[in-house]
Amino acid sequence: MTVDDFRRMALGLPDATESAHMGHPDFRVRGKIFATIWPDEGWGMVKLTPDQQAAFVQAERAVFMPVKGGWGRKGATNVRLESANPTTVRNALVTARRNVAPKTLASKHDLSVED
Repeated sequence: MTVDDFRRMALGLPDATESAHMGHPDFRVRGKIFATIWPDEGWGMVKLTPDQQAAFVQAERAVFMPVKGGWGRKGATNVRLESANPTTVRNALVTARRNVAPKTLASKHDLSVED
């Protein structure tokens, strides 16, 4: 999977927009970041809960790993795009989007991971 694939998937989610912070492109829903990419390094990041992070890491150790430090302990999870398959990454992006979307928006555009 490539950075461009990750970008297309993130922007394909309802109400997703691209912005930037700290020199990296990010993806937001109603102004809240749910994912980020590091184009030069070929990494993505999804904003999960610690329990969601543990499940993704356990299921796909070659793809997901906690971000170092405090952000990682709060659920920020790196995605090795080179090792990832589209279905797994889409599941992580959908989950991350749900985590930050306002409840009314999340229920209005409820997405199943199979969509």
